[in-house]
Amino acid sequence: MSSLCQHTNKKGTQLRRMMLFSMLGAVLVIMQVALAGLANIELVSVLIIVYTCVFGWYAFIPTYVFVVIQLVLYGFNIWSYFYIYCWAVLIILALPLRHIKSPVLWAMVAGAFGLIFGALSAVTSLFIGGWSFAVAYWINGLLFDFVHCAANFVITLFLYKPLLLILEYGKEKLRI
Repeated sequence: MSSLCQHTNKKGTQLRRMMLFSMLGAVLVIMQVALAGLANIELVSVLIIVYTCVFGWYAFIPTYVFVVIQLVLYGFNIWSYFYIYCWAVLIILALPLRHIKSPVLWAMVAGAFGLIFGALSAVTSLFIGGWSFAVAYWINGLLFDFVHCAANFVITLFLYKPLLLILEYGKEKLRI
């Protein structure tokens, strides 16, 4: 009977999971491109937080679908190295807290991530021009980090709960 009910067997679950994670990665790309004209105002952080809360370690899959698509769209450059590790930092920060459903907590996490975003990106500058260049790069971008912090806080405060409910509902309906 299990061969007749593909949606209940392991292969069916794996296929649904693969399709969902591909679509969630595409959503990250769409949101990043849609808001690209607004400096440091983005939905990627809150989406990755919600993906982590709902899917745990599996959040790495749509996140790196996003990273690979970014590399294909924009090519490999200095920022590419940063994208390879910065989103992993957010997932790793969110994993131990993933069972806490407080929008305020997640807004604080997203805000803090926005604040350290420039410092994380300065790591790649360290290899180009050394410590002084990396520190100068980071300090030069602090205003953008403050905007990123505030935007992430507000966006996550308002969108965390609805996004979480939608994704949990979808996970349940897809039986993933």
